[in-house]
Amino acid sequence: METTATGLVTARAEVAALDDYHVGAALDGLVDGSGHWMDKGALAGIERHGRYMAGTWDPPTPDGELGRAGEGSWARFIGRIGTVALRAAAPSTREKRRQRLLALLEIWADGPFCDPEARFRTGLVRIADGDPIAVRDERGAAVAVGWNRDRLRKFVDLRTGDADAPSLGVIEEVTDASRGGWGSAEQLRRLVGLVRERGPVPWDPQAVAALREGTGMGRAAASLVLAGMHVRGRIPFLENSEREILRLKVAEAEDGASEHARLTSLERLELLADVLPEDPAELWEPGGMRAVAERLAEAWRVRRGRRTVVPERTHNAVVELQMLRLSAADFCAAFTNPTAEPGLSAPADTWIKNTDHGPMVTDANARGDVARFEDRLLSIVPNLFWVYAELPAGDLVREGAPGLVRVVQERLNHPGLLLDAGTLNRKVGASVAELHERFGYQPYAGPERLDVASIDDGLTVVTDGVVDRRGDLSRTRLFFRPAFYGADERSRALTGARADSRYDRELGYVEWLRGPDCARIVERIESAALPVGAYETNPAASAPDLLAQVAGKLGIDEDAAALYLQLLVLPAPTDRSVRAWNGWKTAQHQTAAAVLVERGLVVEDKRPRAGRQVFLPGEWIHAKKPYQPMEAWKADLIGVERSYNGRLENPLPLPTRTLPELFAHAWALVEGGRGPSA
Repeated sequence: METTATGLVTARAEVAALDDYHVGAALDGLVDGSGHWMDKGALAGIERHGRYMAGTWDPPTPDGELGRAGEGSWARFIGRIGTVALRAAAPSTREKRRQRLLALLEIWADGPFCDPEARFRTGLVRIADGDPIAVRDERGAAVAVGWNRDRLRKFVDLRTGDADAPSLGVIEEVTDASRGGWGSAEQLRRLVGLVRERGPVPWDPQAVAALREGTGMGRAAASLVLAGMHVRGRIPFLENSEREILRLKVAEAEDGASEHARLTSLERLELLADVLPEDPAELWEPGGMRAVAERLAEAWRVRRGRRTVVPERTHNAVVELQMLRLSAADFCAAFTNPTAEPGLSAPADTWIKNTDHGPMVTDANARGDVARFEDRLLSIVPNLFWVYAELPAGDLVREGAPGLVRVVQERLNHPGLLLDAGTLNRKVGASVAELHERFGYQPYAGPERLDVASIDDGLTVVTDGVVDRRGDLSRTRLFFRPAFYGADERSRALTGARADSRYDRELGYVEWLRGPDCARIVERIESAALPVGAYETNPAASAPDLLAQVAGKLGIDEDAAALYLQLLVLPAPTDRSVRAWNGWKTAQHQTAAAVLVERGLVVEDKRPRAGRQVFLPGEWIHAKKPYQPMEAWKADLIGVERSYNGRLENPLPLPTRTLPELFAHAWALVEGGRGPSA
């Protein structure tokens, strides 16, 4: 060991250079308070705490300063150091992080924290000004870790006898630290030596498949878990070389990380703590990582159950939707087993609370159920038509759509559910005081008295804005109870008062879910009219009678007629998608397109983000991601509104027809002389 001029122990010489802010990056997702880990000295701080508690080192100053390591959440590694070891051995861990993890494992092996006989506790203690932050006597030792918040500090204590360990102050919370499990000093030293001798553990895609099969995770999420639970807390999240090892594209990696974004650092530690083999050398043997995957899957099922495993092609297609609120796995799970999903598993009782940004809806138990319900509502409804149209008949996600719709409708009928209805239209009024004639005089009465004026007419709750730190007054907000929304006067008062904003969509989604358009789509899926494996987007399968009529009327074969109907109706009939929907090879597709070009029904061209070579004649409207460029005639057909600049920068509207109905409507327009033209 070495000492500084102040006498504080530092890591051994070969480790000292690693004891910098990169330690926090290496532990990202396994510790809390990432900003607190930007200082140097974390490894030395952990080492000093351990040696002090073991009685092998004394601080050089009376105040007992041991140094800090982040905000103290490293104490959770006691009994859970196997998680750090898994990440250290994973091939996707970048090298400068691996070296810091290995150094931590060596320090841990040399200290008392991996002793299975040691009796540690962790918790929160209230320390008075001037009191020591480290104490030790014949009963044991206690040390404060992390930062002082209102005189509360995290602490670790070690009891050496039957009596309680000495205390730093009044203990507010305390928990016995994990004992036993993977991570003895011998196991840690052996794993570190093997990694340095043999390099990281070889990546095994079959282990990923085993974990996916055992849990229902997406492939990317399973890969990240097996690599030690990488998270998106740092940029870049994964470097190109790391993604290549895990065989993930950028979008897949991002989606995989979002799948586990709600897991806390403690949950990550507990999940992976005991999945490594007794002899770390088994990791380098054939099937070694598959055995880890099996143990990990069992640990996952005990804590979180097992989701239905959907086909990888379905999961990947959902990833390409690039939803912001839900991962692809969360989205698919809502369809395959909705009553088991957070936010859908039970009706959410909600109320309005005060926040620094004004009144907001929360759930009665503060578990985030209402937020999870809104995430699913705002992701499912705009993509339900995609599920119906672009997944084949028999697909687990598509077949689950009717059941999911019924579950969501049931949750919307719960009287205790409040949703955000957006901001007040300034033409109607600017405050609660101006809205009594519309909504009455009864104030909102919830568990928490609101800091601002409010009105509650049973359907709508109106709340005034608040003045923020900059002195700006926020907009008056509207909330509504969907169970009471319908065709009555109160509902008309709400819709008339609401500002027109595409970002406040809950009310429109509720209307659509309860309306005839959604009902016809559900009925179409349940009718089993399509053979298994067929797509609704293929007129040959979904509208064969219409297809024969179009082919006969135009004097073309049915392949060309099918492609023409698809170009008329579908927002993004890319070459790749058309071939998948129709089961065509490239030559068959090109032949059909050539027939349409020859007859003057379409034109050949190259256009940005189109993904195809043939287009309807007439104006083309550009759009930037995530919106879809398309022909102006088609945009009018399906109701896509142009933005102020003439581009398509609005989401696709909720559908008003099933695809067979839309194919028929488009053909009727063509027959009536109102089809696309140059």
